Amino acid sequence: MKLELTYKLKEIAKILNAKFVGDPDTIIKGINEIHKVEKGDLTFVDLPKYYDKVLKSKANTIIINKKVDCPDGKALIFSDDPFQDYIILVKKFHTFKKCDIPVSKNAVIGKDTIIQPNVFVGNNVKIGKNCIIHSNVSIYDNCIIGNNVVIHSNTVIGADAFYFKKRTDYYDKLISCGRVIIKDNVEIGACCTIDKGVSGDTIIGKGTKLDNQIQVGHDTVIGKNCLFASQVGISGVVTIEDDVILWGQVGVQKDLTIGKGAVVLGQSGIAKSLKGNKTYFGSPVQEAKKKMKELFLIKKLPEIIENLK
Repeated sequence: MKLELTYKLKEIAKILNAKFVGDPDTIIKGINEIHKVEKGDLTFVDLPKYYDKVLKSKANTIIINKKVDCPDGKALIFSDDPFQDYIILVKKFHTFKKCDIPVSKNAVIGKDTIIQPNVFVGNNVKIGKNCIIHSNVSIYDNCIIGNNVVIHSNTVIGADAFYFKKRTDYYDKLISCGRVIIKDNVEIGACCTIDKGVSGDTIIGKGTKLDNQIQVGHDTVIGKNCLFASQVGISGVVTIEDDVILWGQVGVQKDLTIGKGAVVLGQSGIAKSLKGNKTYFGSPVQEAKKKMKELFLIKKLPEIIENLK
């Protein structure tokens, strides 16, 4: 999330009532969690396995729960609970604003776009030209919809990320401050759910088509001209390159990449990154020809065992 105004390290530390090391005049331009961090951003880390990754990231300011040496060119804010301090900053700079009408007064809707009855369009939403938004669609604040987009009934664009930290007796929610961006010529089926980024953008690329009942997780980036069949479920922070086809009930785990032109057959489970221009099947997924041969051999096992007697 880019801040409307830039802030200095000393100003952010004062908000959190926290000690810091680094140049007090370090400029902070945005707030992002580690998966979407950019140069000039503030981020946080509270797990030892991520210390090295975060300290070497593009962020110039890091909220951290361990006294470590400050890398050159960076600043550290020390905190007993970086997760909670990060949430304090998100709430301060990204305040939820109530909307009492179906289409917010500050939403921008392009020429010849049709908004059917019972659609909700939130604050600061931008919708392009020649779109059709069918009944009962909800488009949350700050989402951007391109030209010639069709969104079918009961779809939700921009719900919060599914991102929680386990505490002793409850789950602590990381407040989402990202967006959903849908490019030109996209069609989204009925009853789909596309979550906003935690702090960055969930993006659906130009010309991509989604069937009914599909879930796209936070901060996922989908390329151009992809085709996803019904009941595909995609976790957060996934990168799907151009021309990928996912057939029905494919499940995709978080933080992986599916290469350009890959095809994944129905009811497959993707647990690791896949190379492009190949066809895959199974759970865990592997190249389809290899998997089909494996299944054939398994089917022959009783006969093979019988012949060994």
